[in-house]
Amino acid sequence: MKAILFVCTGNICRSPTAEAVMRALLERRGLIGDYFIDSAGTHGYHTGHGPDPRSVAAAAGRGISMQGLSARPVDNADFTRFDLIAAMDRGHLRHLEAMKPPGSRAQVVLFMDFDPAGPAGRDVPDPYYGGTGGFDRVLDMVFAANEGLLAHLNGEKP
Repeated sequence: MKAILFVCTGNICRSPTAEAVMRALLERRGLIGDYFIDSAGTHGYHTGHGPDPRSVAAAAGRGISMQGLSARPVDNADFTRFDLIAAMDRGHLRHLEAMKPPGSRAQVVLFMDFDPAGPAGRDVPDPYYGGTGGFDRVLDMVFAANEGLLAHLNGEKP
């Protein structure tokens, strides 16, 4: 079983969206049993809270459920529990690389590097302080990168 962790700042917008979209893609392909998917935040600001209602609404508009998701911070055990930890932006990537224990198995990556149509090094923008359009943009980006990530993990061409 492959284990993937998606990480943003507070684990209420970008990373739970990426988690929910990946779950939906895996379910549609009959692969959900082959993966363990989770999300977390670099900070515990919202520990125990569900995703932002605007993220939930945007996802629901595309048939994606975020029910049952709850914010939590990244911890050291995540670096041995997960094969791949996908950072939503370069700041998260630096944070994760700095906290990664020596010898841990997790590969820490920038999530948008898996978008086959986009340039490497892009961030998923934080929609929290913007309007509802930002949540739709995040969904578009997350779908594209998750498709590429899934192709990469399954040895397929995106």
